[in-house]
Amino acid sequence: MGIDLALIWAVIILFSIMMYVVMDGFDLGIGILYPFFPDKDERDVMMNTVAPVWDGNETWLVLGGAGLMAAFPQAYAVVLSAFYLPLIFMLMGLIFRGVAFEFRFKAREHERHFWDKAFIGGSIAATFFQGVTLGAYIQGVPVIDRAYAGGPLDWVSAFSLFTGAGLVIAYALLGSTWLIMKTDGPLQRRAYAITRKLVWLLLAVIVVISVWTPLADAAIAARWFSLPNLFWFAPVPLLVAASAWMLHRSLRLQHQVRPFLYTLALVFLGYSGLGISLWPNIIPPSVSIWQAASPPQSLGFTLVGALLIIPVILVYTVWAYYVFRGKVSHGEAYH
Repeated sequence: MGIDLALIWAVIILFSIMMYVVMDGFDLGIGILYPFFPDKDERDVMMNTVAPVWDGNETWLVLGGAGLMAAFPQAYAVVLSAFYLPLIFMLMGLIFRGVAFEFRFKAREHERHFWDKAFIGGSIAATFFQGVTLGAYIQGVPVIDRAYAGGPLDWVSAFSLFTGAGLVIAYALLGSTWLIMKTDGPLQRRAYAITRKLVWLLLAVIVVISVWTPLADAAIAARWFSLPNLFWFAPVPLLVAASAWMLHRSLRLQHQVRPFLYTLALVFLGYSGLGISLWPNIIPPSVSIWQAASPPQSLGFTLVGALLIIPVILVYTVWAYYVFRGKVSHGEAYH
């Protein structure tokens, strides 16, 4: 029995995207939460909690995109053709946010508000259009003769706009629990208060999407509620409920690290539910990873490079978070 290179590459890409969602999610969440923290000193602390690591977090997005192009060129061509506009809007948001990181600390006092707005707008735009792209992807992409067969605005729908707003809430929750872990004093207390509200909003989003998805897509409904798939999917809502309960409990007991960990668990469970719904299709609803894969020679050649670079990225990431561990207080800066 030979090695399934397409499956290995699918796991690598799924892992890369998950790492991006987890690691860039909380620093996008910091920008989303900026309007709730108008004080300049608090905003300085918030930005300094992620300033040492934010650019490294986006390495995973680059790896996932490059891996998709190398291993599944048909999927890369179809997905980019279908979602050019939301992906461009996402990249514009990431550019504004990245520039704001550097310019805000060097701006004059009367100019800083502009970069604060760029940071807020870039964070919200990048997150929202990631969610819109995800929602449109779940709904399916029409393919004829291995090419995208839809229109330039097919990604716009009530479901995709809702998933965009839902992802903004999810990233905001990641950001607020990150602030609980990395700050103290009045800023941390406000983060606790905001987190309690965001938990309920995220649970409402999860419930709505969980009901809406099978109602809108008969194929996903059949996959969820048929045997043996039901046994694979059943633990997900139970684990979501358990994670949400533990998150509420950790907030009530004023834990500082656990709320972030439980939020990560909720995000991972949502991601796993998506995987269960779509697997093994890389272009929903009908193109599988094996149909869209590159030739075995290409998969093997690029896999060698991936297996060399992924450990380097992991070591760098762990080292960066270890070096900049601990609380961040006012007056501590990395610029």
